[in-house]
Amino acid sequence: MSSFEDADTEEMLTCLQMTVYHPGQQPNGIFQSIGFHKREKLPSREEVKFGRSSKVCNYTFQDRQVSRVQFSLQLFKKFGSSVLSFEIKNMSKRTSLIVDNRTLDFLHKVDLPDRCMIRFGDYQILMEKEDGVSLEFFETEFILSPRSLLQENDWPPQNPIPEYCHSVWSSPQSTSPMETDENEL
Repeated sequence: MSSFEDADTEEMLTCLQMTVYHPGQQPNGIFQSIGFHKREKLPSREEVKFGRSSKVCNYTFQDRQVSRVQFSLQLFKKFGSSVLSFEIKNMSKRTSLIVDNRTLDFLHKVDLPDRCMIRFGDYQILMEKEDGVSLEFFETEFILSPRSLLQENDWPPQNPIPEYCHSVWSSPQSTSPMETDENEL
């Protein structure tokens, strides 16, 4: 027997590919802390957090309009299924998260479809899942889009969502969240 035959076979990992877009991404360096076009291997039991706080989040956005923890992803296995699935939970007290056309308020969660558009403020994230067989690990991969994903993928236009801040609804023209103090998570 050769060493090739004795080698462990590497399990295919589920990969969540995230194509991101923000109109101010170039001049403001919003995505500067994210490694693009590199797959990152993570344990499947880990809750993956996205937001502004580098102390808490796996992936950070360099933008004061983003909550310390904006949203999180948790892996699970559906009953009767052999593949991993993701659920997404809105962790922001002040900004709704839109998954396709479903609005999630603070602490609401939903199963993530295999392909969907995530939106909050001016952020657009196209998430696409490639199934794997490993239950221990999964991978993430980021791609930066130079143009709006809504137009590029024929998604319905985003309607501004009023945001609740200090007991006053923000103006309809404001589609970006306003920074307010919130508890450190």
